Amino acid sequence: MIDVDFDQLPFSLLDDGQRERLKAAMEMAFFEAGEVLLEARHPARSVYLVHKGAVLELDPTLPADAGRLGVYTAGDLFGALSVLNGRSRYRFITEEETLCYLIPADLFKTLCDEQPAFADYFRQRLASKNRLLAERREGGVTMAGFMLAKVDQCMREPLVLPSGGTVQEAVAALNERQVDSLLVERNGHVGVITKTDLLRGLVNEGLTPASPALSLATFELIKVPPGEFLFSALVNMTRSRVERVVVMEGRKPVGVVELTDVLSFFSSRSYVVGLEVERADNLEALSLASARLPELVRALMAQGVKMRFAMDLLAALNGRIISKAFQFVVPEAHQEHGCLLVLGSEGRGEQILKTDQDNALILDDAAHWPEREEHMRRFTETLLSLGYPRCPGNIMVSNPDWVGSVSRWREQISRWAGQGDDAAMMNLAILIDAHPVAGRAELVEGLREALFQRCSGDQILLSRFARPSLKFSTPLNWFGALKKPDQGIDIKKGGLFPVVHGVRSMTLEQRIQETGTLARLDRLVDAGQMEAAFAEELGEAMALFSELRLKQQLMRLEGEVGDLPGNQVLVERLTALERDLLRESLQVVNEFKKRLSRRFHLEY
Repeated sequence: MIDVDFDQLPFSLLDDGQRERLKAAMEMAFFEAGEVLLEARHPARSVYLVHKGAVLELDPTLPADAGRLGVYTAGDLFGALSVLNGRSRYRFITEEETLCYLIPADLFKTLCDEQPAFADYFRQRLASKNRLLAERREGGVTMAGFMLAKVDQCMREPLVLPSGGTVQEAVAALNERQVDSLLVERNGHVGVITKTDLLRGLVNEGLTPASPALSLATFELIKVPPGEFLFSALVNMTRSRVERVVVMEGRKPVGVVELTDVLSFFSSRSYVVGLEVERADNLEALSLASARLPELVRALMAQGVKMRFAMDLLAALNGRIISKAFQFVVPEAHQEHGCLLVLGSEGRGEQILKTDQDNALILDDAAHWPEREEHMRRFTETLLSLGYPRCPGNIMVSNPDWVGSVSRWREQISRWAGQGDDAAMMNLAILIDAHPVAGRAELVEGLREALFQRCSGDQILLSRFARPSLKFSTPLNWFGALKKPDQGIDIKKGGLFPVVHGVRSMTLEQRIQETGTLARLDRLVDAGQMEAAFAEELGEAMALFSELRLKQQLMRLEGEVGDLPGNQVLVERLTALERDLLRESLQVVNEFKKRLSRRFHLEY
């Protein structure tokens, strides 16, 4: 008996007759652990539907750990793209005893020819290297479960080498435990040594098996507590471009979490997209990974993921995409003499869907780069091909006004501060949100300090800087009700901008280094500049505005709201609860505006 729900995707795309033919042709097969079901570069005779067990997808051209691309469990299909392309790109091997339903390749191709929607399902779902994993695993972990999972549910026990341990002892310990890294302690500090470090020491640094391994350790680690959300650890690894975090209880290492550990724990879409970004070694592969971000956003929203987590993850992924594009376009010799900055919502880490390009470039004063303008033009065109539209205000590295040496940028800051007009103040606001994504991050840190030195103590400048926070009216009437509830309201002008720019103004005054609005609110509380309860209300209001705006943008992508701008929210489409929350959040914005008016001596 065939135990398959043919009313679910993708089989629901077939008509009754086609489903009956499929049901009649499907057979169940049993496989022992370790059996190769599909071999790389070989034709596929069947499409497989896992009934019980687990199947690994491997890239045989990569090392064992890096080559593990995915895990298919009950309810997952694989081999469809292999059949459509005539051969498999990867190796599929059973991880344990497994039962699979087999769909004959000829029948599968016939059904694809007869039913274009059925064929499109697989081409769309598998176009990105046949690694789209199911959002929910039967008996596994859901996206929502992953958001709540803690680091101590995924970490492995640390392998610790004595401080006097040799290279030979380190290699033996790694082989015995079958892991890629171990820890070592020196003067109360924890470091990590990887297999790559050991190989480098033996080949490039002249060490022998008897040499102490301690000299190879890296002590600048990403450390997390056991109770940290696993999701946050994943964001940290993505943003810091590392493959592991060390789990600490106080000063004691209690575990290690590797990227491969996370993959084994949960194969979420977010993780697979992150892997695709990291492994992209050309612009075509990077473009495929970048194109999946809207799909990831929809998945996160459908699973009820908190907006702050979604923004953190998308900001990290967008940053890596932009950084990789820069590395592909700009020669390595020039990358070391400058720093690429993202600005605006991307700089603050608050971009969800791709918005306009906003970027700049700082060069050290010794940089010699005759082809710079051509490289920057190509970089802008590359981002355009990856789905990042041009900035209408031309705030991009292809505009020479947003490229310059450290000395030139310092002069520009002084000039803008002296001008004091609205355009100059907005340029300073754009620059204060700058976040480095490629090159030498210390260049932007020095530039931000120069901005603080020039502006933070200038009360007249601060008043001019903060004034735009009051530029747009809050869409509430005198009685505190939503204005024109039967029409759309601009959620960016009426809600988001006053919060973002008001907090940014206080950030400049207090010389706060963080660029994200929520992180800035935390620092303002720490500095005694805002009560924790009010900061929390502002943060919740911002999250609501962002979520309502994102829903509107997604509906616009799907063609559900015509030409209505992405910032325009139709109040009549909101639920009663959403309308109540929106009204209360806008009242919080009004209170914040009053506080800003008193603080910076503005008219309100």
